Amino acid sequence: MKLQQATWPEVEAYLEASDAIVIPIGSTEQHGPNGLVGTDAICPELIAAGMAERNVLVAPTLSIGMAQHHLAFPGSITLRPSTLMAVIRDVVGSLANHGFRRFMFLNGHGGNIATVQAAFAEIYAASSMAGLASELRLELFNWFTGPRIKKLSAELFGDAEGSHATPSEISLTWYAYPDCASTVELNPVRAPDGGFRDAIDYRNTFPDGRIGSEPGLASVAHGERLYRAGLEDAMEALDRIRRA
Repeated sequence: MKLQQATWPEVEAYLEASDAIVIPIGSTEQHGPNGLVGTDAICPELIAAGMAERNVLVAPTLSIGMAQHHLAFPGSITLRPSTLMAVIRDVVGSLANHGFRRFMFLNGHGGNIATVQAAFAEIYAASSMAGLASELRLELFNWFTGPRIKKLSAELFGDAEGSHATPSEISLTWYAYPDCASTVELNPVRAPDGGFRDAIDYRNTFPDGRIGSEPGLASVAHGERLYRAGLEDAMEALDRIRRA
């Protein structure tokens, strides 16, 4: 069940059976010449939609994340870490007010990880400093690190997966939106690897936006396999949270 497509009495009835909710979170940033700007939000949103079909309540996607290092590429949008932390605190606080206690943030962007964990720490600290035991369980699950996804990505792409604008994530977005599949020529075929300091350094070091990846290997068919693997990984992670 998707929160946005439910009525408040339906949400109230859901809470009688479960206090768990999934919140997809991603980013709006460049993903190389053939990757969609919304990739990091589309991937967790797609997997979460599959979870919604299995009687899991799924909140609206938080589609803008911490992506300052992509700002030299047109279309990228970022929140400051402090802004994203405030958004997460307010989302959790709003839902906790209604009785939700178990929160799984289903993440599609590596740049969100530190900020989301810091937001969790702030929420827990508020309880601790008030001398209270927190009733909340806050978990971050990165779809791209699930065991089935990692195994399948290695099988399909090996070292060509890279670390940004990967063939796995682009395949998954193409499965969601097959009309957006692109055959843009990539030069070089595999992007260079390495690090960066800030947005300008990123653009200078990786001119087309990719890092170590070969997204020309992406396909809709691969995306379907990755979706099914990612859905099972996410459901398994949620089951651990439900049992805790």
